[in-house]
Amino acid sequence: MSNTWVLLRGLMREARHWGDWPARLQARYPHDRIICPDWPGCGQHYQQRSLLRIEEMAGYLQQTLIQQGASGPYRVVAISLGAMVACAWAQQRPADFIDCTLINPSLRGYSPPWQRLRLANWPRLLGLLGQSPAAREATILALTSQRAEPAVLAAWQAWAREAPVSRANVLRQLWAAARFRPAHQAPAVPLQIIQGLADQLVDPRCASVLAQAWGCPLRSHPTAGHDLPLDAPEWLLAQLAAAPA
Repeated sequence: MSNTWVLLRGLMREARHWGDWPARLQARYPHDRIICPDWPGCGQHYQQRSLLRIEEMAGYLQQTLIQQGASGPYRVVAISLGAMVACAWAQQRPADFIDCTLINPSLRGYSPPWQRLRLANWPRLLGLLGQSPAAREATILALTSQRAEPAVLAAWQAWAREAPVSRANVLRQLWAAARFRPAHQAPAVPLQIIQGLADQLVDPRCASVLAQAWGCPLRSHPTAGHDLPLDAPEWLLAQLAAAPA
């Protein structure tokens, strides 16, 4: 039986930032459908206003899937801000999920702000608002990946020129992420948490604390950063094969 995968990216990111990872996933599951939606304010929707609440993003996602003719339950892979949306969605509609993999999540109520975004990076993150799109992408890549390769940066900078995320939308997405507080109990879906122990953006303790609180499996990569699909693509695929049922 074929499944539908939903891949959710994070703050200021669009579907193209998955790189070749969806193609790798498709090769592993050739009969499945893979959907990589863009958030309002990003990618093909870069001219729209970003939503101010994670719960609104979850509702937007559900409508997007309906418009694309998709039907659940789904296998969901979500990173960073996308993981917050996945949590809100799973709490609203757990029957929509076959399973859910959260990559480097950080949630209010479980971790302090200086771990959710490493304190040393706050000046660099605030500086993003004053940078050109090209300089902004260089900063983001340095913060999120241990594989800051020139070809990757060139692609990210090209996408930023084609679909620039406005300063206002950056602030709106940051506001949504900062305000979101999930329910105290874990979503009633099969869940696993993946972390990169070399994450320079989010303290890995955020994922560890959440996995312990929710009693779900925690899988750790010793050298990957925040963008695990970029840093350890094949390893991440292997973890999906071991997702709890």
